[in-house]
Amino acid sequence: MLKKRIIPCFDIKDGRVVKGINFVGLRDAGNPVELAAQYALAGADELVFLDIMATEQNRKTLTDLVSQIAAEINIPFTVGGGINLVADADKIIRSGADKISLNSSAVKSPQLITDIAKTLGTQAVVVAIDTKLINGKWEVFINGGKIATGLNTIEWAKKASQLGAGELLLTSMNNDGTKSGFAIDILNLVCDSVDIPVIASGGAGSKEHFKEVFTKTKATAALAASIFHYGEVGIQELKDYLKTENIAIR
Repeated sequence: MLKKRIIPCFDIKDGRVVKGINFVGLRDAGNPVELAAQYALAGADELVFLDIMATEQNRKTLTDLVSQIAAEINIPFTVGGGINLVADADKIIRSGADKISLNSSAVKSPQLITDIAKTLGTQAVVVAIDTKLINGKWEVFINGGKIATGLNTIEWAKKASQLGAGELLLTSMNNDGTKSGFAIDILNLVCDSVDIPVIASGGAGSKEHFKEVFTKTKATAALAASIFHYGEVGIQELKDYLKTENIAIR
């Protein structure tokens, strides 16, 4: 069985780490280079860096910042935001990232998943899915959660997997930033529909929430932001707790 991974997430705006609730109300959480180094030392298994304004502002991801962060850490590192071409993905990998994350661009141009996977390998392609429960149905959103697509989340997860994604990053917008726990129901539906690893995102508020997501779903990793950034739960503290709960952790 794959050992579970703990992944801090960096939402980047104007070169700073920010965090909000339900994708709005952003507040500053620190310098991304300094935070990345701290998390690597603290025992994080991977990091995810999302340039959350790149798509909305129609610009490329901050590759200089990617290089600075990569120089400070020795753990796998995923970067997303503003990747619309194979060349964009290649540049980010060359800047030091291990994987790239596609969200809005994958929905708008699904072939991009396949093209990047063929060039860089499926292991380098993470498809991020922002999903929201509306009238009893889970729907995919893009552009930082601002635009509804009408896409069914489970069907999109299946398609992304078939097109060459090596991993899915599933964020429940309903749970995001609320610290009320992960969205177990949609995680189970997505995990059961694909054969690739799924990272759970959105809603972590306690150590117990990580235990719940690892014991009640097949998610291979859990991602969180604010509880780590604001010192509410430490990485090593969390890992020690999960081990005492007999959860195989890296």
